[in-house]
Amino acid sequence: MVAAIILAAGLSSRLGKPKLLLPFNGRSLIRCTVEQVITAGGGEWKEVVVVLGHEAVRVQQELEGLPIRSIVNPQFAMGMSASLIAGLQAISPQAEGAMIFLGDQPLVSPEVVRRMLTVFRGGQRPIVVPVYDGVRGNPVLFSSSLFSELMTVEGDKGGREVVMRDPERVATVAFPSDLAPRDVDTWEDYEALRAMVESGKVTCDRVAE
Repeated sequence: MVAAIILAAGLSSRLGKPKLLLPFNGRSLIRCTVEQVITAGGGEWKEVVVVLGHEAVRVQQELEGLPIRSIVNPQFAMGMSASLIAGLQAISPQAEGAMIFLGDQPLVSPEVVRRMLTVFRGGQRPIVVPVYDGVRGNPVLFSSSLFSELMTVEGDKGGREVVMRDPERVATVAFPSDLAPRDVDTWEDYEALRAMVESGKVTCDRVAE
């Protein structure tokens, strides 16, 4: 089975305050993201690991009662790659792979996740990447055979460097642009996502505790 790793350690420097703690659909942004990831897996996750850093105690409190394991990356300020490595080190050695999510993308589509898992189970290539109307996006799924390679990345690139290294290792799955998860990097992003949820155009699932 595949583990889900949610990177939730960033400084929120562009927004100016801890964006993961902002109210969203009746709870915090990070709780909505984590609940959506849990639901999207449809019981397929080996485990769900959330990597914390900035405001770790407050973020962890937001996740109480959820079937996850949270860890703190003390080197979170070194960039996304440091948190990715911390997440990979934390998951079960029995995991066949890991799908990497971003904590500020609360509307990840269950359809995207499940189709990616299906492609991965087909066993053709060790990396599965969603492509939204021709544009690569998140989440990204890596086979455990690449974990050691991912452990060598540095900076704020996450696994992008490994994805780009050899196109022959990458399976792409096409989706329409409206299924692409949206980042919350600015107040405009945040308000736009809130408006989408409040209008009923998209939903953010809840998980029973």
